[in-house]
Amino acid sequence: MMADNIEHVISYWVIFQLFHSPALAGFAVLTHWMPFLLFSVYFGALADRTDCRRIIQIAQVMYMGVSLAWGVLFLTDTLQIWHAMFLLVVHGMAGVLWGPASQLLIHDIVGSEHLQSAVRLSSTSRQLGVLFGPAVGGALMIALGPSGGLFANVLIYLPLTIWLIKTPYTGHRQHAAMPRRTTTGLNEALHLLKELSGDYVILSMIILAGCASFFVGNAFQAQMPEYAHDLGTDKAGVAYSVLLGAYAGGAVVGGILLEGKGLLQAAPRHAMISAILWCLVIAGFAAATNYHLALVLLFIAGVLNLTFYSMAQTLVQLRAPSQLRGRVIGLFTMSSMGLRAFSGVTVGVLGSLIGIHWSLALSAIALLAVTSALLAFSLRVDQRYYIR
Repeated sequence: MMADNIEHVISYWVIFQLFHSPALAGFAVLTHWMPFLLFSVYFGALADRTDCRRIIQIAQVMYMGVSLAWGVLFLTDTLQIWHAMFLLVVHGMAGVLWGPASQLLIHDIVGSEHLQSAVRLSSTSRQLGVLFGPAVGGALMIALGPSGGLFANVLIYLPLTIWLIKTPYTGHRQHAAMPRRTTTGLNEALHLLKELSGDYVILSMIILAGCASFFVGNAFQAQMPEYAHDLGTDKAGVAYSVLLGAYAGGAVVGGILLEGKGLLQAAPRHAMISAILWCLVIAGFAAATNYHLALVLLFIAGVLNLTFYSMAQTLVQLRAPSQLRGRVIGLFTMSSMGLRAFSGVTVGVLGSLIGIHWSLALSAIALLAVTSALLAFSLRVDQRYYIR
């Protein structure tokens, strides 16, 4: 994940310097999240019937190929817009390809008993990559230049790729692979929803994650320069960098504390209450006029986001039928990641009309209403629906 973010830091900077194209920047965001919406369930089905080690290795090779291609194009000064668009699409496809396979592999390694711990630690490590990626990417770009930084970035992908050659885990030792299906990703998602219609917990966690991504997601991070300006931090210095990294920092610290103390076992109500608190904190950040208060609220929001997201993912994986686990994980990924593409509308486009503070606050309030309704409904559900 650090290598993924290093590539973004360097490639986005060079693209901006060369083209100064807001449309291309928007295309970069779109190609990052739309593949999750369109292909997550399909690649989940692929993970169900294929050695997950090989799927992840293919994704790693795609990542490395994109970094190498960026580096060559920057070095030879031959980058054109169509090159950038193609590489952004390949990078986005690599991101969605390895997601379900990695979760099946984790489940295979730890089993059901320790799955929540594994999901928390995995989410924490992803946030570490998000937290340190920009810093390492900036340092590599300064020390080696954009091309050299991207060539060096390829090496970061190698340890996992090599480890996958030797590990005995395939992602399928805990369950049998499913038979081959020929339906497409979106049709498969509709079919899968029908199959899961009797499991309230899975459906509620998919709805919760999807609504959180649709209404808020991480769109406020893209608007952070304007929030920083309104908070009196006009320069891209330490204060701005700390504000930008506070959310990921909160997620890392939250994951360590929750896992170290063994707090908050996975349960639907715990996830929903954490999401409600997250909505309130995000709305508080939108209304904040003091830099230090905004920083604290972002940090707390990071803790709460990791808490409810890791619980939701754990519940979905544990309750999914073993023969469908990859597809169910893909459906959860489609909801939790793919719908982030639309948070740019609820926060960004709406923000251009009424201001980003109001748009973020209203989006958080809308999510609060949906989550509160889910929680109220859960209070009426018989205890047999809850994970033991």
